[in-house]
Amino acid sequence: MDAKQRRWRTRVSSGASRSGSANAANATGATATRYEQVKRHIRDTIESGARQPGDRIPSELDLVASLGVSRMTVNRALRELTSEGLLTRVSGVGTFVAETKPQSTLLMIAHIGDEIRSRGHDYTCDTLLTQRETAPAGVSNALGLAPGASVFHVICVHRENGLPVQLEDRYVNPATAPDFIQQDFSAIRPSEYLYATVPAHDIEHIVDAGLPTRAEAGLLKIALEEPCLTLVRRTWTSGVAVTYARFVHPGSRYRLGCRFTPDTSLHQG
Repeated sequence: MDAKQRRWRTRVSSGASRSGSANAANATGATATRYEQVKRHIRDTIESGARQPGDRIPSELDLVASLGVSRMTVNRALRELTSEGLLTRVSGVGTFVAETKPQSTLLMIAHIGDEIRSRGHDYTCDTLLTQRETAPAGVSNALGLAPGASVFHVICVHRENGLPVQLEDRYVNPATAPDFIQQDFSAIRPSEYLYATVPAHDIEHIVDAGLPTRAEAGLLKIALEEPCLTLVRRTWTSGVAVTYARFVHPGSRYRLGCRFTPDTSLHQG
């Protein structure tokens, strides 16, 4: 038995001794208390650092023996922690501590390279496409351009510790950033260049959840059945559209969120 396993058993066993009277009860309320205790033990062990992302946790039978509760109680606790994103369960293999999902903000333009490096992780970017082309109808509409207008098109895959976490598919209005296509995007990312050269007076963010296309799944190295979070961004400078971009994130590797101070002069909802 390794050190982590001993620490786990010590924590769970001590909790089980404290709840001995509850274990003897048969009431529905007591059963609910026991499964919540199992969840709390597992969560505390992970949050304390005794168990790291990717570590395997004890089996259901081990937890049953350690806690003195039923297998149904343990199974319910594990299922709920899995649905909450704290654990991942692999059929026939076991239950593991889930990898922590990085988070991007929704209220500002965030540079993914800075976010990844701030976590102490390695950031790399593969630029797959850089060209000038005729805008598809949907793109010309999004940018407020005439049908058949010329646009810059860039596709990049952003990686955290070698794992793809974001597919960037970006179109840029050449009138607002005429030198965009000439940049070395191995040295400066598309969003960084635009942020530094074209002031964004208005920003629109729309988030969708759905399945990736076959091409997106291939570039992100995920299954076609894996849900993704897609952030669609448009920016304007002095009322002129600058860029229309789609950022596709594997749902298992990334999340989007923000914290903000509400305007108290508006009605609360």
